[in-house]
Amino acid sequence: MLVAFQIYGLRPGPLLFQQQADLVWGLIASLYIANLALLVLNLPMVRMWIKLLDVPKPVLYAGILTFSLLGVYSDTQNTFSMVILLALGVVGFLLRRYDFPLAPVVLGAVLGPLIEQEYRRSLAISVNDYTVFFTRPISLVLMTLVAMAFLVPLFNAIWKASRRGAHVPAADVGEIED
Repeated sequence: MLVAFQIYGLRPGPLLFQQQADLVWGLIASLYIANLALLVLNLPMVRMWIKLLDVPKPVLYAGILTFSLLGVYSDTQNTFSMVILLALGVVGFLLRRYDFPLAPVVLGAVLGPLIEQEYRRSLAISVNDYTVFFTRPISLVLMTLVAMAFLVPLFNAIWKASRRGAHVPAADVGEIED
């Protein structure tokens, strides 16, 4: 929904309730109506949805892949987008196979362009002065937390490795004879 708001030129945030109150409350009301409609329509179909759970996984995956490829091609009319979809699917499979978390990847893909745009805007406002990210207390705290998120695990690993090495007995030097 955030992307949809931005497509229509609306800036999501607390000011949206003040600037576009009719739109926001209309959207909330339509979500309530849609949930009630889904409840009324889906309650009689519960048995069918339960049978849908018995579909074999290869058939389910083939259907998902087919509709994904069809959706990407119908959106862009470009086969390169289909190749990107397949490549990202392989990357997602490998990430899941080797127990990497997928949520940060999805967040990075969704929020990355927005963060980059706002980063460029803040640099343009400050006339390419990077100290703007360190002059305000809140930005300084956030930058410190980001730096700690990267550096603390690194220092922790170095510290653990040095502690393991400290318990190794030193080589015998031998005595000096007079």
